[in-house]
Amino acid sequence: MATRLYMIRHAESSYSPGKDRTRGLSPKGQEDVLRVTELLRDTRIDEVVSSPYARALLTVEGIAAERGLPVMQFEELRERKLHGDEVAFASGGFLDAIERSFADHKAALPGGESFREAQQRAVQVVKRLLQAYGGQSVAVGTHGNIMCMILHAFDSRYGGFDFWKRTTMPDVYRMTFRDEELVGFDRLWS
Repeated sequence: MATRLYMIRHAESSYSPGKDRTRGLSPKGQEDVLRVTELLRDTRIDEVVSSPYARALLTVEGIAAERGLPVMQFEELRERKLHGDEVAFASGGFLDAIERSFADHKAALPGGESFREAQQRAVQVVKRLLQAYGGQSVAVGTHGNIMCMILHAFDSRYGGFDFWKRTTMPDVYRMTFRDEELVGFDRLWS
């Protein structure tokens, strides 16, 4: 029996330095959450899990509320810390750093996590979900970088820098598994 993970990248959030964990959604993001909830309204969802970051939680709360489910938080699903506070980027430097990290999975900026480090912690949670909820459907509130790293772990055709650039806020992907093998992948958001 197939297990489905609905990877839900958080809706738009205004950047606030030093408030990565607590920043909420922009007005557009709040509107898009209603669209995400509507998109998945008739979809079987047995469990809802999320990164503990506010923007990810806020994006999946409506899905959980409609089904009377709690949102289980997993610290390991948090967004990757690309760099420490001591790193400042010139114009375009942020995107360059992300692109480098997708090309060299072991590289990390001072105070940050490498692609591989972040991927390993998140994939452990995904594997636990696949074991615990085999044959069920789980909505996963997540972030762009970490979502791409998870996808890449199960199929290297997905999750590269170009793929990441094409994702939107929000975004919704369905991953279909047989045991721990990814057998189907499609984008639901448009």
